[in-house]
Amino acid sequence: MTTLLDTPPMPLGRLAALTTLEDIAIVTYDIDPARLARDLPAWLVPDVVTLADGRDRALISAVTFRDVDFRFRLAPFVKAGMVQTNYRAYVRTRDGRRAVWFHGSTLSSELVRVPRLLWRMPWSKAPATVDAVWEAGRCRSWRARAVGPWGGHEVTVEGTDEPMGTLDGFADATDTALALTHPLAGYYRRLDGRVAGYRVWHAPMHPTRGRVLHARYDVLEDLGLVAPGQAAHSVLLERRSDFHIHMPPSLLDGPLDD
Repeated sequence: MTTLLDTPPMPLGRLAALTTLEDIAIVTYDIDPARLARDLPAWLVPDVVTLADGRDRALISAVTFRDVDFRFRLAPFVKAGMVQTNYRAYVRTRDGRRAVWFHGSTLSSELVRVPRLLWRMPWSKAPATVDAVWEAGRCRSWRARAVGPWGGHEVTVEGTDEPMGTLDGFADATDTALALTHPLAGYYRRLDGRVAGYRVWHAPMHPTRGRVLHARYDVLEDLGLVAPGQAAHSVLLERRSDFHIHMPPSLLDGPLDD
C-alpha cells in the first residue's frame, strides 16, 4: 500500500546537495507549545500531540549524524565529511501540512561558512564526534559530543532491538514516522531575521528505539525549551540514509508550495 512515506524524489537542481548520513540519532523532547509558538512565523503552528498522561505537548529533536560524502550536484567531485546536529521542532502549516522549524544547526567542518554566507542560514561551527557500535544492523551504543560557543552537547544512548512502532502521542507507526523521521519541508529564520525554507528527500527510514543514559544540549536549555535533566520523549537510531537537499532555500512569507 502506498503512503505519504513513499513520496518520489523531486528533480535535482544544479545547486542541490546530496549526502549519505550515518550513525543517526533523533533525540526528542516534549515541550510547551506556547513557548515554541513564540519562535514561529504566523503561518506555522506547533504540531501538538496528546501524551498518554493527558498533556498536550509540542516536540523538538536534536538530530545528530555523520555526513560521510556531502557534495553539491554542481561539483560532485568535491566531497566533505563532518558531524552535524540539527535542532528541529515539529510544526504544521495553517492548512495542516507537516514540516519542521530549525532553530539552528552545527557542523564540525569549515563548510559551515558556505550556507552562512550564501543563504544566511543559522549554522555554527562546533567540533564534534560521534561513536556508534552496530551489530547485525542494530545500534548497541551511541555517543556524541560537541563543543563550541553555540551548540555544545554531550549525549550517551543505549540501543535496543525494538523497532520504532507507535510512539507516545501518535495514532500509529505511520503517523509517528511522518512526524519524526520523514518531514520533507523545513523552515528557519535567517541570520538577517527573514524566513526561508527548503525541501529534502530520502527513502523511508526503519529506526530502532534507544534509551538516553545521559544528555545535555546547551541550545535547548539556553532557549528555555528543555529543562536541565529533562527525560527524553524518545530516541530513534538509524544506521544509514541517503538524502537529497534542494538548495538554494527560498525566501518566504508563507509555506512552500506543494
